[in-house]
Amino acid sequence: MDVNDAAALDAAELLEVYATGELTPLQALQGVTERIARRNPEINAFATLDPGALDAARESAARWKAGRARALEGVPVTVKDLIDVRGLPTRRGSKTTDPAPVARDAPLVAALRAAGAVIIGKTTSTEFGWKTPGDNPLNGVTRNPWNVAHTPGGSSSGAAAAAAAFFGPLHVGTDGGGSIRIPAAWSGVVGLKPSFGRVPQWPLGAFGPVAVAGPIARSVKDVALMLSALAGFDKADPFSLPEPKRDFTAGLEDGVRGLRIGILRAPGFEAPADDAAWGAVETARDILAGQGAEFVTIAPALPDAGRIFAALWGAGLAKSVNAVPEADRGPMDAGLVALAGRFADLSAQELLAAQAGRVEAAHAMAMLEVDAILCPAVAHGAPLARAEYGDPVEALLRDWAPWTVLFSLTRQPAIALPMGVDAAGLPTAVQIAAPLYRDDVVLRVARAVEAGLG
Repeated sequence: MDVNDAAALDAAELLEVYATGELTPLQALQGVTERIARRNPEINAFATLDPGALDAARESAARWKAGRARALEGVPVTVKDLIDVRGLPTRRGSKTTDPAPVARDAPLVAALRAAGAVIIGKTTSTEFGWKTPGDNPLNGVTRNPWNVAHTPGGSSSGAAAAAAAFFGPLHVGTDGGGSIRIPAAWSGVVGLKPSFGRVPQWPLGAFGPVAVAGPIARSVKDVALMLSALAGFDKADPFSLPEPKRDFTAGLEDGVRGLRIGILRAPGFEAPADDAAWGAVETARDILAGQGAEFVTIAPALPDAGRIFAALWGAGLAKSVNAVPEADRGPMDAGLVALAGRFADLSAQELLAAQAGRVEAAHAMAMLEVDAILCPAVAHGAPLARAEYGDPVEALLRDWAPWTVLFSLTRQPAIALPMGVDAAGLPTAVQIAAPLYRDDVVLRVARAVEAGLG
């Protein structure tokens, strides 16, 4: 097999060719880095590349030769630049952050290394993960590989763009209100927001009570494979679920016969979605019904999820911005600074009311008698990379995240799955959610749709 073919292989396929000796991790890294050199100048998916990747690939090659390969041995992986990677800076897309390398890996990065993954670099994020358009003051504009005039989405902009551009098979994003699912949907790849606490994190960011880290890849199987490595208890994260490692690829092909699935028409407020977005939902419904799933009507009694999330979002970002001395905020994203000022004086009573509303929404969703839920992932296809967005709160609930914020508030697992392209040739997607902690069901339903699409 030619090294140039390596970039086209999913993680599961790479592990197979490593085992047969058709490729080595060194050759795979070469194929991926050559593709990055060709295409990244126009896409701009990376905040920094990791010079230690070559040594890690050599060590993985030696382990395969010695018969000591681990679960992700030699598989190239990227990590979003909100997460600490030893020896690299964590800039968070901001000129105001420390450029010095950090000394320790975040728990999930340590888990990836323990599984044998080769970390090739850190991908771009919007500044402090604040918005959906994929640009930041430090790294500039990240572009969509499907059409570089468009954004890949955010805030995990570089991770989704890297997955779509075949810059390696596995990518770590974070999701506080849709920051994995939105760019996955707009970039035509698979993005999973796991249940809250499933993947340990430290330090926590601006959206600690709702944000998670999770996988972005080109197939459901790869997402499940990566989640198996990422998930598991770590005492560094006080919210980490107290459970042992598990294999999330187990049961992936079990199908959906007998599962009860509901279609969500309103996520707690009047959320827009165009014909292509609803068409993706209906196509997924038809596939699942054809495989034996039962569809039921759902109408959860939800509070205004948009208003609740906007308060938590604004307050969290105000905290991040206010940690930067006012005299040093000049280089920051002007929209972020303005939003922070708008929410800086939110009262304790208003914050407590938002937290109570989050719990009310979680209760309403928990009371549904369904195994899974279908709804749009995004309201429409990817906007232009430099599109004006106006009022950011209105943009959040109209264009960026109207269909994703609910599942962040409720902490449920949810996945964005590509469903084809719209009339403009840009990706469409469906969102699949499940009850809290049933990440296995989300993956199983997503795999059934993926298989049905062929």
